Amino acid sequence: MTADAADARDPIAGQPAEDLEDIALRDDYALSPKFVAMVVDAADAGDGLRLRELLDALHPSDIADLMGFLSPDYREEVIPWIPPDQLADVLTELDEGVREDVLEEVEPQALAEALQELDSDDQTDIIEDLDDEQRREVLAAMPETDRAAIETSLAYEEESAGRLMQREVVAAPLFWTVGHAIDHMRKPDEDLPELFFDIYVVDEAFKPVGAVAVSALLRSKRDTKLADIMEPVTEIEVDLDQEDAARIFEKYNLISAPVVDAHGRLVGQITVDDIVSIIQEESQEDILALAGVSDVGRDAGILGVMRSRFPWLVVNLGTALFASTVISAFQGEIEKLVALAVLMPVVASIGGNAGTQALAVAVRSLATREVSRANVLRIVWREIRVGLLNGVAIALLLGGVTWLWQRNWELSLVIGLAVLINLCAAALAGTLMPMMLERFGRDPAVASPVLVTWTTDTVGFLSFLGLAAVILM
Repeated sequence: MTADAADARDPIAGQPAEDLEDIALRDDYALSPKFVAMVVDAADAGDGLRLRELLDALHPSDIADLMGFLSPDYREEVIPWIPPDQLADVLTELDEGVREDVLEEVEPQALAEALQELDSDDQTDIIEDLDDEQRREVLAAMPETDRAAIETSLAYEEESAGRLMQREVVAAPLFWTVGHAIDHMRKPDEDLPELFFDIYVVDEAFKPVGAVAVSALLRSKRDTKLADIMEPVTEIEVDLDQEDAARIFEKYNLISAPVVDAHGRLVGQITVDDIVSIIQEESQEDILALAGVSDVGRDAGILGVMRSRFPWLVVNLGTALFASTVISAFQGEIEKLVALAVLMPVVASIGGNAGTQALAVAVRSLATREVSRANVLRIVWREIRVGLLNGVAIALLLGGVTWLWQRNWELSLVIGLAVLINLCAAALAGTLMPMMLERFGRDPAVASPVLVTWTTDTVGFLSFLGLAAVILM
């Protein structure tokens, strides 16, 4: 397509990059639909130069967002035109599912060159997403030093501090001064991290004994010994789970922390940007797990989405059928008083909502390690009292509404007592279920919702219909 044709199709074509930057983003820094449409039009026309012009106007994070908006077919057209100097940064910003598609379109040699622009933690994160054959080809195209570092990181367990850490650190011996450290960092041949906050002071065995913040270093005189201005460090063991590492960062308000091996030697560091990503990932997993689904990604097919949700729907069906057997046992009572059939779902619904409230609080407390053997009884007792107080209030309200509707004080008493019983059961189940599941090594966020719903439905129907059989019949 000629430039004149492009101008005729799109009056914005040919504008300088700074104007394209203004068009690309909305006020909230999200990509504008107009800009995405311009990319799609250029891809449809096979206009590679136009694609390069559009991509040049974007920050790597915005290119990553663009990849998420495009279908796989359009990604295939756009990926070859990503500026080579931005490819590495784009890869680190991509969603995991989208990144896998992008990596399939990048030649191993080009990918190897891009990875060399990244710190070791980002290199490992990307290499993990490659299939075995592609991984071998990319590693073979990398320098031996980088290849060995990545293979060492991959040897650590998944979701451990070893996988999360970057191997590049700034370390200094105890006898160094501020001047020594500054001169060391200014050497052009030193392989320093792209971003770092602390200099770790190590002893003869390369064990960290303290840390000097870069800000403190710059404020100190050159002849000041690092040992005089260093602060204690919070070490993270290389095999520690990444969630536990994130909790350490949160508890002690860390910006970075040294990672040590089994012998206490410094092997890397974790920085807060990695921890933010872990917290976001774990939070998303817990939210999805509470709904009984997994993160199948925005590009997942219908069968993939179905497989992630179907098993828990089957489990929920089983619990619902069990609850229905409770109803069938009181079929005669329901036939005698139709109002029971009308009010019965109300008891189960209120109990289900109360159980969800208690469950959300319990799962959060477990995730943040706020619950321990020292305070578990106090927390359970608190939730029971809350359920009791809410039960009394809702019982009075619902009982009054029932009396105004049916003018039957016995029916009002039945539904009031049933609601009170079910809300107490909901508080107990919502608190204890996740704690019991975690104790048995199960994910409380995944299994608890179904079990809590089963409990509130069963207790709700049984208490309501059982009391009705005793009091009304």
